[in-house]
Amino acid sequence: MTLSTHVLDTCRGEPAADVQVTLQRLGQYGWVVVATGTTNTDGRLADWVPAEQWLVGRYGLRFDVAAYQGLGSFFPEVTVVFDVTDTDRHLHVPLLLSKFGYTTYRGS
Repeated sequence: MTLSTHVLDTCRGEPAADVQVTLQRLGQYGWVVVATGTTNTDGRLADWVPAEQWLVGRYGLRFDVAAYQGLGSFFPEVTVVFDVTDTDRHLHVPLLLSKFGYTTYRGS
């Protein structure tokens, strides 16, 4: 099983490089960090979650938008929460980003 993400800056019309991303899993006592990473020059982050940490459960991908966009970013961070029910299936969670909005979807 793998998890990947891709951040696209819709204002610039190009990938968002160097966006800090944190993956958390909801545990019995709250959120636990599973992995952290940074998008590459193509705005992608893949092969960054340790296999032994990938379990069925609720996860959150936190994107540090303010560090990427700088001053004027209305959303300083974006967190996408999703449920994993099949750890053998690849998940792709992209983020389309602008200064005043964002969207996401389950990719392939």
